[in-house]
Amino acid sequence: MTPPARIPFPVVDEVSRHCLQEEEPETVHIEVHLPGPLDPARMRKAFTEALHRHPRILMREAAGGWYRRRYEWELTENPDVEVVSFPAPGRNALRDARTRALSQAPPLSLSPPIRLEVVEEAHHSTVLFLTINHTALDGPACLRILATAAEIYGGKDNSPTPAPIRPPDPPQSTDTPSNWTRPARVAPGTPEKSPGNGLLVTELPLPHRPKGSPYTVNDQLMVTTALTIAHWNREHGQSPRPLRITMPVDDRPRDMTMPIGNGTRLVEVPFSPAELTSKPEDMPDLLRRTAQRTRALKSLTRPQLGHGAGLLTAPVTPVTWRAALTRGLRRAAAPWTSTTLLSNIGRIPYPLDFGEEAGRAHAVWFSAPARMPRGLTVTTASTAGRLHLALRWSRTLLGHGDGHHLRDLFEHYLHTTEAAP
Repeated sequence: MTPPARIPFPVVDEVSRHCLQEEEPETVHIEVHLPGPLDPARMRKAFTEALHRHPRILMREAAGGWYRRRYEWELTENPDVEVVSFPAPGRNALRDARTRALSQAPPLSLSPPIRLEVVEEAHHSTVLFLTINHTALDGPACLRILATAAEIYGGKDNSPTPAPIRPPDPPQSTDTPSNWTRPARVAPGTPEKSPGNGLLVTELPLPHRPKGSPYTVNDQLMVTTALTIAHWNREHGQSPRPLRITMPVDDRPRDMTMPIGNGTRLVEVPFSPAELTSKPEDMPDLLRRTAQRTRALKSLTRPQLGHGAGLLTAPVTPVTWRAALTRGLRRAAAPWTSTTLLSNIGRIPYPLDFGEEAGRAHAVWFSAPARMPRGLTVTTASTAGRLHLALRWSRTLLGHGDGHHLRDLFEHYLHTTEAAP
């Protein structure tokens, strides 16, 4: 019998594997709302077929001794477990599914490290909950799997719509604050006693952007996030400090050739304290400067986690030694970690159309892990002309009431970015 093929862990996967914590699992949650019901047998068959069409997702961590030089993924021909489940409907079914998505990471030892829960709501509507172990996979890759399953289930074309073509921008000098200063931390609110992550999802209007604006909706969301945290920190007595916001950049194609795994690279967008206490009439200039920064950062060619991570994961010593070193460096670098993460998925590129009875998705939420020292992540996506915002936080930093207040601040500042230039 031929042994399963093996793939060494990429840098992102290895660093994540080194730093796993039971208290705050590294899960990505995707929540898709459909207007109609799904047939359980058909859905299981369609999702399993989608996994086989993207065989890179059928993987588990290969066993190995402490002395091994690297972790490896072992590719399997079939899933080790039943991936799709149908929890009993009920008044708290939606809430309970969200809780499981934040607290129960699919194990790396079983292929594939993803689970799909199909929750039946009132009036026969359906909510799909995808829970992903972020050590192995990211949200956009798993959304590609779901789009394939939708096409198989509904028999309708779920090809991605082409991304808007923007003309290349001429090189511009930009006055960028230094990244060598300790950034602000999100001020503690009312922490909860139990560990783990909290989550709040909400739907907002897409912000208006005047035609011909030199900035994008992503830049408006970046400015909104910075102003929200600056306002929150002022309310909680923190002295003004520079903010740094981590922004994932994903250059992968969205069609069937999309590489499955962790495919985004991370860049950090800085803001000075003075920029975040400016007057409303200064908003167009702040948006323009932010756009220059984000464009410049996106154009840089660099490894996903920077050059240091590549050295840290070089397979020259046993993987357990590197794990201890990585965890130690992570603790030492905590004060210099960015303030928060804004992951803007943008317009969902797939129809996510499951056919006549189940229908097409009308809302899609994502949320990224929110472990300390950041303790707060902001994830946005747009579907059917609406903005779907997920705030996710570490319960050792914030409580549910804090999440509602941050949501209100975000909505307020998002509206202020609609100022005409």
